[in-house]
Amino acid sequence: MATRMRLKLKTVFVLYFMVSLLGLVYALMQLGQRCDCTEHDLPKDRTISRLRGELHRLQEQMRKSEATKQPNKVQAKTSLTAIFVITPTYARLVQKAELTRLSHTFLHVPQLHWVVIEDSPHRTPLVTDLLAKSGLTYTHLHMPTAKDRKLQEGDPSWLKPRGVEQRNEGLRWLREDRRAQQEGQDQQGVVYFADDDNTYSLQIFEEMRSTQRVSVWPVGLVGGMKYERPVVEGGKVIRFHTGWRPSRPFPMDMAGFAVSLKLVLANPDACFDGDAPMGFLESSFLQGLVTMDELEPKADNCSKVLVWHTRTEKPKMKREEALQAQGLGSDPDVEV
Repeated sequence: MATRMRLKLKTVFVLYFMVSLLGLVYALMQLGQRCDCTEHDLPKDRTISRLRGELHRLQEQMRKSEATKQPNKVQAKTSLTAIFVITPTYARLVQKAELTRLSHTFLHVPQLHWVVIEDSPHRTPLVTDLLAKSGLTYTHLHMPTAKDRKLQEGDPSWLKPRGVEQRNEGLRWLREDRRAQQEGQDQQGVVYFADDDNTYSLQIFEEMRSTQRVSVWPVGLVGGMKYERPVVEGGKVIRFHTGWRPSRPFPMDMAGFAVSLKLVLANPDACFDGDAPMGFLESSFLQGLVTMDELEPKADNCSKVLVWHTRTEKPKMKREEALQAQGLGSDPDVEV
């Protein structure tokens, strides 16, 4: 009985082993076979094809939409009143840094034409290269300051007016260029005098774009005060908030006004007087163009400061000079 039971168990074990072995062999044989997964892949392929078609359709719609909108964008840009910014500049250690910073501000202002006038008998390579790489629409001029009008080493900055010849040269070019290009047409535009060391909010350029004759606004950090500004009542300028000689015809900083191009062209003799008393340079230009009653207050009735009369500190070069004395100075061919 026991022997018969052992034979049965042995037979079952052998059969189980044989079946398992055959199953393993079959599985190993199937590993090398190519699976026909077409039935499984068909739904996936259809989905991918459908998504690709949808993507292509959307891309076509976007192209058509952009093509339709582009002319409107160009038209909107060109319909803006042009701003002609006149900037006098002169050679000094911080000149490139100042012009670089200013050019980066102007890049954000549409329809801006930058007129740069060097205080030099010729155009310098530094300014020429900077303007060429600026990405701006520009005109590069030069006009040296007469020797008797130049500030000497150690002179205070207020002793003599600066940038007079350069601003007048910019006005001369502007009058000649506009008349030559648009003879007999309406002369739309705004003229602004922007020194290369001031700081400008982008908003100030949009404020001045609607100038009809002469628009005005506050200037910060000027005249030994937090700000100077026209005082407005009932939408009219009635006086000026300034700490020095408020009796001047127009006690404003150069950065505090813009003039209509039409007005500049209609008054060909309007210019800056280099012989004007200290603080009267702006008045010498504006007196023949506008009266106080005609001034157009901007910047929320002259209550917001959007331009600052900043000045870059003159770099101290004591270590550079000491190294130069030892023949170890910085390479002069490296443009700063």
